[in-house]
Parts: sequence; structure tokens; C-alpha cells
Amino acid sequence: MRFIIHRALLCLCLVSYFGFAQDAPEEKPPVPEAKTSVTSHSIKINGKKLSYTATAGTMLMKNDKQEPIALFGYTAYVKEDTNLRKRPILFAYNGGPGSASLWLHMGILGPKRAVVKDVEFANNGPYGYVVNEFTILDKADIVMIDPVGTGFSRPVGEGKGKDFWGTDQDIRSVSAFIKQYITENNRWQSPKFILGESYGGMRTAGVAQALTNEMISLNGIMLVSPFLQFVNGFDFGQTDLPHVLFLPTFAATGWYHDAIANKPSTLAEHLKAAEAFAVDEYAPALLKGVRLSADKKKVLADKLAALTGLEAQYWLDADLRVNHQVFTKEVLSETAQTVGRIDSRFKGNTLSVHSESMSYDPMTTAIGPPLLAAFMDYYRTELKSEQEVDYKVFGDVFGSWDWGHVQPNVGFKMPFPDTLIDLSYAMIQNPKMKVLFQQGYYDLATPHFTTQYMIDHLKIPPALRSNISTAYYEAGHMMYVHEPSMAQFKADLATFIDASLP
Repeated sequence: MRFIIHRALLCLCLVSYFGFAQDAPEEKPPVPEAKTSVTSHSIKINGKKLSYTATAGTMLMKNDKQEPIALFGYTAYVKEDTNLRKRPILFAYNGGPGSASLWLHMGILGPKRAVVKDVEFANNGPYGYVVNEFTILDKADIVMIDPVGTGFSRPVGEGKGKDFWGTDQDIRSVSAFIKQYITENNRWQSPKFILGESYGGMRTAGVAQALTNEMISLNGIMLVSPFLQFVNGFDFGQTDLPHVLFLPTFAATGWYHDAIANKPSTLAEHLKAAEAFAVDEYAPALLKGVRLSADKKKVLADKLAALTGLEAQYWLDADLRVNHQVFTKEVLSETAQTVGRIDSRFKGNTLSVHSESMSYDPMTTAIGPPLLAAFMDYYRTELKSEQEVDYKVFGDVFGSWDWGHVQPNVGFKMPFPDTLIDLSYAMIQNPKMKVLFQQGYYDLATPHFTTQYMIDHLKIPPALRSNISTAYYEAGHMMYVHEPSMAQFKADLATFIDASLP
């Protein structure tokens, strides 16, 4: 009897214990605090001294319920002893989606830049950085932004990855950061600019429209090697338009690497012929599909070979449609080399000769290590910023990305994003806003002819087309790794900012 009572008491205790354990609320990890480091510096630009304050670290973002959702990493450079109401401010970021902003930061915009060897693989360290004589800091304060999931930015508290990793989610969060920054730093009256590279173009067009809806006017936006339309940027099956738009960059690449016979003396001459052929002959032929005669196909294959350096038979075997990933492998296949997708001037040894797509991008592996090493050294030693997490150059967000987008005045989400319509709405609603497109000729990620196509098809009144400026460079996606293009890039930005001020 005593045994039965003891056993019953034991069961009651166990039930009470496990019941309590199950009902106890789950403890959430504490929200990390935002951490910033503020330091003072000076730089000489065109012989003139400029003193500035650098703020490096993170900003805590909250939702509508004032619950913490993210720490946003950023670096701000602000000129000292200046009138903030009149001083322009430039917000900038890279693309991806999932790319941190160190490329623009240490490549061209910030007051220091990494030393890289154009079209060459760097030595294996130590890597240096120098005073950046091409920084735009003499014209505008700079805020480098790392979207959530990149750099030191990450979800915290009530925030989850899905709240940030998508076309619309990304537009909302970056817009919210900009609004919070200008509020906390008294920059509501400052002339405002946004610069986005690559996918940052899609983000910038959306952010420009989102800020317009918040009654925040932008003086100008800069779209560097922009990606704005999903379909036009990739080779999708039987979609012919990307093949037409990529062709001039194939031609530029073949010209640069001496892969073509009877090479014209200038790139401009070769591109003019390639662009005319793409529009006047290549596009109409592809539209015919199986109705294109064998004789005509042979004539076209010969012309494609003369323009690009790929053999005519290869074009015939590919039904006149060569994927850009295949092109990077084939154009220098005789020497078993792969050209870069980000910048096709770069080349490296092919890892898999028989593969139809590149195994790595020679451009990224050539400049990535010196840029990252220089940035991390600079961030800790000069900006005195220490964070408790690793800096993510490429955040693991691409596979989780929600590509859908709700366009202005559309009540449902489109499966493929296209923020060209957002850009048109922003320009129409803010007719004083200027737009600068900056594009490299050797860019196989966002080809220059794709950019021109988007400009030509932007749905705006004719009078607003005078608000658009274009600048082209004899370099690739990150044209600023090419020193002559660095100087041109700075000059183009400076001219644009000056022209966009009252």
C-alpha cells in the first residue's frame, strides 16, 4: 500500500513538473544593442582639405509596434562645420540580392579605397588601401548601407529573414532606414540622392517610388550597372530578347581579347556595327523561329562569328542562341580560359573544360580578397568599429528571396519583379528628380544594351527624358576598378549632383 502511494505521488510530481515546463513561455534571446564608433578625419581632394566625421556601426530598426526587428549596418561620412540643410547627402549600396556594400565603399565612393590591379589577380597580401582622390565626399555626405542579411546587418528581436528577403520587403526596409536616418540626423532639409549598383538598381527604383509615397523628395538617383527587369536580365529558354541585348557585349568581349578577325581599330566602331546588327538583322531573324531558312541562318552565323569570335558552326549548333554563361567559357576555349561575367576583360584558367557554365568568375576572385582585407583592416583600425558578428560579403539570402513585386496601382503581386514601372511613377510624381545611368561596356551581368533598352522603354512623358543622363565606360560591371574609369565616374557623379541642385 505504501509503495502504491509513493508511486502515485511520484507520478503526480512528474506530471506537475512536465506540465509546468510545457506551459512556461519560451525565453527569447536578448536584443543586441546598436553599436557605433564616431571618429574624426581629414582628406585632401583636388588640393583642398576637407574635415569629416565617420560614424560606423549599426542602427536599431523597429516595426509599427515599436518592437526591435533589425540591426542595420551602415557607415556615414559627414563633412564637419557645414550647413546640413544645404549639404547634399548620398545613400549608396550594392546589389545581389545579398551583396554587402564594401565594393562601392572601398572601390570608389569612400574616402579610402583598396588597391587593386585591374584585370589581374592580386598578390596574396598584404593588401593596401590609399586615400581615394576620386571620392564624392567633396560634393555630398555619404551613407553606405548594408541591407539586412549582408555586412553586419541582421534580423533581431521580432524580425525574421522573410521580413527582409524579397523585392518588396527589401524596398520597405531600406526606405525605412533612410527615413529613420534623416530623422535622427536632422537631414530632412538636405538635398537627397540614392546610388544603387546592380540589383541595387531594382531596389533604388522601388525605394524612389516608396519615398515619394512618404512625401520624401529625392534630388536624383544614380543607377550603376542596373538590374531593373527580371526577364530581360537572364536567358530564359526560348525568350529571344536577352540574346539580342547580350550580343553587343559578346562583341565587345571578342574585340577586347583579340578573338575576332579583322578587328576594327576602336571599340566604338565595333559596338556600332554590333548594335545595328542586333536590332536590324539578329532580332527579326530570331523572331521567325523555325521559319528562318537554312541559307539565311548560315549567313547570320557567319556574321555572328565575325562580331563575337565564336565559330560560325558553334552558332549554328546553338540555333543562333548562345547563353551568356556558355559564352564566358567558349570565347577563349582554345586557350582553356574563362572570361569574367562581372567584367569580361578579366580572364582565368578554366576549371572544367567540358562544362557549359563558368565554375567561378575571374573578376570576383581577382579583386575580392584585396577589397575585403582592406575594408576589414580599415574598419577596425581607422574607424575603430568592432562588431560581435562576422561581416557577410555575400549573405545567404538568394535562395530564400521572394521575387514577387506589387507594382504601383496594381492590386496583386507579379511573380517576376520589374521596377522600371516604379521608376516611371517616381519620375512622373517628382518631375524635378534627375536620373543618371552608369554602365560598363564589358558587363555580362547587366549588359549596356539591356540598360539602353530599359531607358528607351521607360514610360514617361517626352519632356521628362531630359532628366535622364547616361555615362558609359570601357570597363565592366564595377567600372571603377579601371583607373581611367574611376576619374570619369567621379566627374560624372559630380556633374550630376551639381546639375540636380536648386
